[in-house]
Amino acid sequence: PAPVASAGGNAASLERRGMTGIVAYVPFLDPINVFHDWWYLLLIPLSFGISVVYRALKVPNLDRYWRAVFTMTAQITLAMVGLGIALVVLVMLILPRLPID
Repeated sequence: PAPVASAGGNAASLERRGMTGIVAYVPFLDPINVFHDWWYLLLIPLSFGISVVYRALKVPNLDRYWRAVFTMTAQITLAMVGLGIALVVLVMLILPRLPID
């Protein structure tokens, strides 16, 4: 049996053995492009998950639990969108107009 190469191994030898997709995969360097075109929509389930856990720990009474979860989800999502728009305005409109002295 051939030795298994690490992620930094010889790419040519891995290609000859047909193992480039299995052994040479490095998650942070070669991400899977499943959500490549609409990755920003993952903010919604992320904020929902954070809201579910946070509200489960902080709400003293579970009568209005789901209302609190959806309110917090909306707050997180709108805050992130607002921060994104503010950064675009800062980087694209304000910073290029500053003097370079």
